[in-house]
Amino acid sequence: MRFQLLGPLALADGPDTVVLQPSKPANLLAALLLNANSTVSAEYLQRAVWGEEQPATARAALQTCVLRLRRLFAKHGVTGTAIEAVPGGYRITAEPPTLDLLGFRDQVRRAAGLDRDPEAELHALRDALALWQGALLANVRSEVLHRDEVPRLAEERLRAVERVCDLLLGLGRCSEALVDLWTATRVYPGHERFHEQLIEALYRTGRQSQALAEYRRVKGFLLEELGVDPSPSLRRLELSILRGEDLGSAGPDASRVIRGETVPLPAAAAAPASSVAVPVTTPAAAVPAGGVALAPAAVSGVGPVPAVPHFTGRTAEAAALAARLTEPAAGGPEDHRPLTVLVSGAPGIGKSALAQHVARLVRDAFPAGQLLVRMTRADGEPRTADEVAAEVALALREPGEGRTLLILDDVVDADQVRPLLPPVSADGPEPAVVVTSRMGLGGLIATHGGWVQRLTAFTDAESYALLLATLGAERVEAEPRAARRLAALCGHFPAALRILTARLLTRPGLRLADAVDWLGDDPLARLTLTDSPDHSVTGLFDRALDRLDPRLSEAFTHLAQGPPELLADRGPEDEGPAPEAVREQLADAGLLEDGPPGPYRIHDLLRAHVRRTARIRDRRTEKV
Repeated sequence: MRFQLLGPLALADGPDTVVLQPSKPANLLAALLLNANSTVSAEYLQRAVWGEEQPATARAALQTCVLRLRRLFAKHGVTGTAIEAVPGGYRITAEPPTLDLLGFRDQVRRAAGLDRDPEAELHALRDALALWQGALLANVRSEVLHRDEVPRLAEERLRAVERVCDLLLGLGRCSEALVDLWTATRVYPGHERFHEQLIEALYRTGRQSQALAEYRRVKGFLLEELGVDPSPSLRRLELSILRGEDLGSAGPDASRVIRGETVPLPAAAAAPASSVAVPVTTPAAAVPAGGVALAPAAVSGVGPVPAVPHFTGRTAEAAALAARLTEPAAGGPEDHRPLTVLVSGAPGIGKSALAQHVARLVRDAFPAGQLLVRMTRADGEPRTADEVAAEVALALREPGEGRTLLILDDVVDADQVRPLLPPVSADGPEPAVVVTSRMGLGGLIATHGGWVQRLTAFTDAESYALLLATLGAERVEAEPRAARRLAALCGHFPAALRILTARLLTRPGLRLADAVDWLGDDPLARLTLTDSPDHSVTGLFDRALDRLDPRLSEAFTHLAQGPPELLADRGPEDEGPAPEAVREQLADAGLLEDGPPGPYRIHDLLRAHVRRTARIRDRRTEKV
């Protein structure tokens, strides 16, 4: 049996995990485990369980909590770990194999002894960080622990992530470091070392203009929010970039933190700055359906099509897409053109999920295998058609018999796709191609033909089915009205529903009716995963708006802040503040939905996000 603190408080036995319900015994267990192998005073435990204002019977009630914990241990078969009553308080014993926090610290200490072998140190630190499973103590409702303990633990993780990025830069793996640094700088905007690492990584990968833009961004944040200038090291880095200087070797010589104590590091051997950067790779995916291996190893951005957990809804769309991909080819020369299907719609509407789900449904029709081809990098930058074509050709260098299905995921524009539609290989039949894109890509359909599946928000029934599939029938059917209200607050938007269910799964004791009030207070702020800020409705919308031409973005902001009447079609003589051509472009980008009332409307969540962003910007302007 293993205790898990680095995420929701839980008991794990092999693959089986029991997430504890929020309760006073859970508060007590968390306080003891956070100080494992040490005596914790009864006074501190009482504050951790009840807060600063304790009941008069707190000491006796603490003994009752200890008894309840011991019964809980017996119920779940916890052996070898006991809660001991010692003079002045209580103590629980644990070792690295039985408590993830101790395992994390043990791995970090082990990494400290590997400073002469950066690859081994990097591997040890990544093993340590893999023990973190989500928001710290998400199911522990103790203000004292969240105030006193959680920030200290978060700082330990922060230092380990910082060291990982130093090692990646020192090894010349700057592109790989960018994946962690984009997230870290957005989660911790005031942490200058992360910004310095990101700017350096961008510059070392030949992206000088982006590096300078990032410097300007962090400089503006520091001045506006904190009233300070960037650190001297950041300013020196900017000057070096402006001069186009060679930064030399990026040796991993930053400080290391071991259980909150900073110790200097000796300089480690580093790869030269001219080393070839390792491309950003995608996470390991599932084995292709049917067990067909497409290549000995997946290349960057190209891999097998993974399964989609808890896929629900889209019954008609999935059936139509599957039928289109598997229907017999028409006779004649057109036989030899790849079959192209476009799945389009707003950001977060579920395009990728539908394409991957259908690919699994029709796997028997594509015996040579299926490939998921990511058309954008982890930082949102589009990949070039030449780069993708080379990787696809490499992945298909040993094609099997029959046809292959390619999913070109998150296509930015038609020019990215056109070079990929002719035959990838001269041998064998041409592949079928599914394109997912926020854009309508009408020009691609006009020049190359194909079939379009445009997705919209879920129906009420589809949203309810998703809640059932993810949260479980017992929890949802106990409060069906609250479940439907939650779906409505999410605007039946698939991405919002996925984020909501992820948050509710980490709070198994939260009633859905209470969640309605909690979510309704500030839906945009609550529809985010605190341990994974990239998974948020606001981030999703921001990334979509960042792709727009600035003039289109300005027009959309104006429309979203105004009344719905601004979207009405007044005829050719009075087009209002947004001409028809502008509205068509915004609809093509997935930001306007077809009516009624119409011809267009803006999704409520997207409209609320634009208005919220404008208010924040106005408040910052007022400060100046």
